[in-house]
Amino acid sequence: MAGKDHDKVPVKSGGAVDAFLQKASAVQASASSRGRLVFALDATMSRQATWDLAQTLQGRMFETAAALGGLDVQLVYFRGLAECRASGFVSGGQGLAALMAKIDVRGGQTQIRRVLEHVRGEMKRARIGALVYVGDAMEENADTLCAIAGELGLLGLKAFMFHEGGDPDAARAFKEIARLTGGAYAPFDAGAPGRLAGLLAAAAAYAAGGRLALEKQAREGGEAARLLLGQMR
Repeated sequence: MAGKDHDKVPVKSGGAVDAFLQKASAVQASASSRGRLVFALDATMSRQATWDLAQTLQGRMFETAAALGGLDVQLVYFRGLAECRASGFVSGGQGLAALMAKIDVRGGQTQIRRVLEHVRGEMKRARIGALVYVGDAMEENADTLCAIAGELGLLGLKAFMFHEGGDPDAARAFKEIARLTGGAYAPFDAGAPGRLAGLLAAAAAYAAGGRLALEKQAREGGEAARLLLGQMR
């Protein structure tokens, strides 16, 4: 990520989580024909229920990607006062479920800017098909986030912003980030896990197979795929 050292997404430190991140960061990039997706999560205290839900539902996202030729996935999460971490890109999401199981939520404010800056840096090294962001709040300067989102859109990345709950500030910011990247926004309720599962699978289809794969999913009855296509440009 750009900026001073304390603004970078750290990948080395102590503990079980950091040991996994070091290992994942050493994984070699897969063949260029594979899609790449960044799966970013708000792991602050208000997300406990959905963090647990995401652990269960991410498997469907990877199954969808595997059927389309595979996907390299990077997990990014933030929590606490200033903790924002990223794994390396791993084939088919191998190990990411184990990593998520080691992470507990912690109180703190959102760090969406750091996520977007990190993705911008990754995009300059190699193309990423999509950013999937799952969160419930936005406690930052919306104009700053939108400026970075505009850069990501110019680089060709589409952001899929999946919003838990009804916070109006988060909704406005997430919708604008999605619009500026040509991606899509969708709300969901933790009480209806099927909706989030469908959204994750649809985003994975796009990252792995492009718009044609998403259109195919929509033709086969994918409600989430139709929702995303209706917003994308």
